[in-house]
Amino acid sequence: MDVVKMRLSSTIDEYSEQLIRLSHDIHANPEIAFTEYKSSKLITDFLESFGFDVKLGVGGLDTAFVASKEGMSGGPHVAFLAEYDSLPGIGHACGHNIIATSAVGAFIGMSSVLNDFCGKISIIGTPAEEGGCGKGILLENGVFDDVNFALMMHPSSGKSLINRGGRAATHVHIKFHGRATHSSNPGKGVNALSAVISTFNHIDLMRPTFEMQDNVNGIITEGGKAANVIPGEAACEFSLRARTMLDLEKLVEKIKTAVRSAEALTGACAEVLVDRIYAERYPNLPMCEAFKANMKALGEEMEYPDPHMLYGSSDLGNVSIKIPAIHDYLAIAPEGVNSHHPDFEKAACSQRADEICIKAAKGLAMTAVDVLGNPEFQSKIIEYHRKQVPEEYRNR
Repeated sequence: MDVVKMRLSSTIDEYSEQLIRLSHDIHANPEIAFTEYKSSKLITDFLESFGFDVKLGVGGLDTAFVASKEGMSGGPHVAFLAEYDSLPGIGHACGHNIIATSAVGAFIGMSSVLNDFCGKISIIGTPAEEGGCGKGILLENGVFDDVNFALMMHPSSGKSLINRGGRAATHVHIKFHGRATHSSNPGKGVNALSAVISTFNHIDLMRPTFEMQDNVNGIITEGGKAANVIPGEAACEFSLRARTMLDLEKLVEKIKTAVRSAEALTGACAEVLVDRIYAERYPNLPMCEAFKANMKALGEEMEYPDPHMLYGSSDLGNVSIKIPAIHDYLAIAPEGVNSHHPDFEKAACSQRADEICIKAAKGLAMTAVDVLGNPEFQSKIIEYHRKQVPEEYRNR
């Protein structure tokens, strides 16, 4: 490990107890998308205690923030991304307290050596990853306009992985309006629940036309109040995933076809709302491999993912289309402890999670050193990104 990386690692070690306390405090105060007021204050107060000027409420989101520091003039802008929203009902069962803390630690560590480099670093607080596509909103509102490279990690179980992609995703919300009536004379009503059920049936009929990585999973969110009343209102929600945004847009149209068929068959009228789209993720392999090498120096072995596995989604995908980005996975729990489960929520505040908070902070900061300190490496990263992202997205 070179001298600069040793210096920043020592700085992170110096504040490791405070960083772990920050992780535990975020974990103990779970807040869902767009309501992360306590968590964002915990983080911004922490950064301000180190003398950083923090801007809260950036990009049109109350709980988003940015803090920056300049090195020598010229050079690129590297951002560490923090997530801190939780899941409804099961708290930090995706370990965003670890993501936030590792970003804070990386920013503080890199700040301690930044005078040796040309460029700028930032920490960007990104709300609403678990629903709301916060990074997509910040991207649209200009928060990433001058950022050249984005770095973050994610806790996982089983093997620690680099270069893992993610699929495009969205949610479709459907509300059917019929006409309620007594069940003794159903012909006088228009059964909105039948329209919901018909939508499910039509989607199942269309599944053979789906692409291999297409997923549609749905629930009935409203289906009536009493069995002896024909429901005049009913609703459902579908989670959609596809290989790319382009595939996902086609899949959304198939859902709308199923809705139109249900309307025609039942006479109910539908309102359809499509959430923001989470883009597929394009991990930047040169930066991933730099992170892998840095984590190996810290005692953590990382592997490459199985290319045939079906993965989830993240709003970092939206960022990765615009700028080179990494979102690598460090294990905090054994294989079989799935994220979005109460067991993972416990793991996110374990001794292993604390260890990963500190190691990930070092690994991210060390990777920022690799980027800022080597113009040839910067060019390699940018060229890889240029070739990796489909041409269709250039002007979207």
